[in-house]
Amino acid sequence: MDYLKALTDSQLKADPPVVEIGDMVRVHVRIKEGTRERVQVFEGLVIAKKHGGISETFTVRRVSYGIGVEKVFPVHAPNIARVEVMRHGRVRRAKLYYLRDRVGKSAKVKIRI
Repeated sequence: MDYLKALTDSQLKADPPVVEIGDMVRVHVRIKEGTRERVQVFEGLVIAKKHGGISETFTVRRVSYGIGVEKVFPVHAPNIARVEVMRHGRVRRAKLYYLRDRVGKSAKVKIRI
């Protein structure tokens, strides 16, 4: 196990992004298309965090043209350029999967002051 821990410790980011459940975030992802590289932005609500260590992930949800889109981002992935927290939400659950069934104002999360 020490070999595995030593291998994964070298892959961890020095300052991982600090995101919490209910936060509105903007994730900047590096995308390679052939020889070119660009940054694509995905903005949405953090509805889940899973695992820990090198396999830690967070799920971001947004509604695009009336269709719900969710993406799972690894925290320590090298293709994540940066994560901006737009605003903090006040929630009382660890997973916000119930927002998938809601539409309109009932799908909003209150702002934490």
